[in-house]
Amino acid sequence: MITYTSANKILDLNFGSTAYTPPSPYYVGLSISTINIDGSGATEPTGGAYARVAVTNNKTNFTVAASGALSNATAIQFVESTLAWGTITYVFIADALTSGNIYYYEQLPVAKTVQTATTVLFSIGALLFSMTNA
Repeated sequence: MITYTSANKILDLNFGSTAYTPPSPYYVGLSISTINIDGSGATEPTGGAYARVAVTNNKTNFTVAASGALSNATAIQFVESTLAWGTITYVFIADALTSGNIYYYEQLPVAKTVQTATTVLFSIGALLFSMTNA
């Protein structure tokens, strides 16, 4: 799903030619709470070696969009947890290593409980980011 932050930038570019440079890298993060369309609500794990994963914003790492969606073209792997991170319910793409703005998010089809010594890995094509017209 696209957040208002990203949608507004795309709309301003397409209607009024307001300059917009997409972030690079993007940072992939995890949330143990529901993320809202305005980008709020994310609660990231704390401690236990958790950190967002930097992904260069290019066509090596993301597929070519089709039908308003694209996916990750390379695997995205977090470091192994040194403590439990809780139950992950959402994944998101943001513009900063900490804080910043969430641009896209997706609810996991099955929540993932991350215990100590767990590696979270999203294989190629596992993440689908889309723009919907509701």
